[in-house]
Amino acid sequence: MDRSLAEGGGVEGGLPSRQTVNAVGGRLRARDVRVGCRLWTLDGDRTVRTTVTGVTSVQAREVLDVTTGHVTFTVAPDQLLGTPDGWVHARDAQDTVLAWTPARKLNRVRLSIAPGYALGYFVGATCADGTVGDNYVSLVVNDKEFALRYAGHLTSATGLAAHLEAVTRPSGYLGRKVPGFRVRVVSSYLADLMRQYVGGDAHHLRQAFPRVVLRDRETFDGFLDGYGDGDGCQVHTWSARALISANVPFLAELARIVGARFTPRTDGKASRLFVADSWPSRGTFRAERHPLQLRESSWTQVHQLRSRVATGKPYTLYGFRLDPRPGFLVNGHLARQPW
Repeated sequence: MDRSLAEGGGVEGGLPSRQTVNAVGGRLRARDVRVGCRLWTLDGDRTVRTTVTGVTSVQAREVLDVTTGHVTFTVAPDQLLGTPDGWVHARDAQDTVLAWTPARKLNRVRLSIAPGYALGYFVGATCADGTVGDNYVSLVVNDKEFALRYAGHLTSATGLAAHLEAVTRPSGYLGRKVPGFRVRVVSSYLADLMRQYVGGDAHHLRQAFPRVVLRDRETFDGFLDGYGDGDGCQVHTWSARALISANVPFLAELARIVGARFTPRTDGKASRLFVADSWPSRGTFRAERHPLQLRESSWTQVHQLRSRVATGKPYTLYGFRLDPRPGFLVNGHLARQPW
């Protein structure tokens, strides 16, 4: 450890010895961080890794407890913290927000999402008939062929292995259990990604239209087919399909995209949107660019700053040099040294 600053100060910021940082593989106390340790940091919306190239320590008599909407952590008053307006010293962070990511999700497997028909189909079928839990995405249907298509497109779009499982589920209409098929993958990353795609709430009655499927016609065609297989049916009197949902804003936005007339029901029952097979000739589709990958960073409010002054032995504060990125995470909050 570089102790060249231990006697005379000269280093801004630092963490007390017991304060933990988010290292690759788990948390580390500041005093246990060594050269070569890999720490998590933020690069825009992504969580990435950076490497410790130097560690310094300095004695100080004051530290600051920073309480945010998620946790309280302790740093030097001059420690730099990430905000929407750039880096600020911790002592100046009252009434601002800090860059933050859920620390407990840092070591999960991240997916590489492939654009195209398969992604659109997976998103559409999930919006129609799927369930998005805290750490899983599943689909339970009666149609085996539909379940097979869903599993195949899920794997093509995400790389996750998806398999069919025979299940039974109660039927209110028949008054008995009926056989069905379930596709379920455990991935908190994919579950969070689906919530991002539909505006944060994946409940079928509250989900927003997933604009990520508008990136190109291939992806959107997949979405229409997936949604139609789940909550749709072919119209026998003309070349069209009916999409059925009680989520009126969802159908209304879809109607605008395909240039269809839409009149929602007013009796509380599910509405129908008729999408003609010839809808592309209307020229209403407009491609949009939206991120495929998960936005892993957000902002959290600083609620309180509380100074603590040592009455006896001074605090030992540890600072870190890192490469290729100078920032690191303290309980999920972005920090950095000034050098």
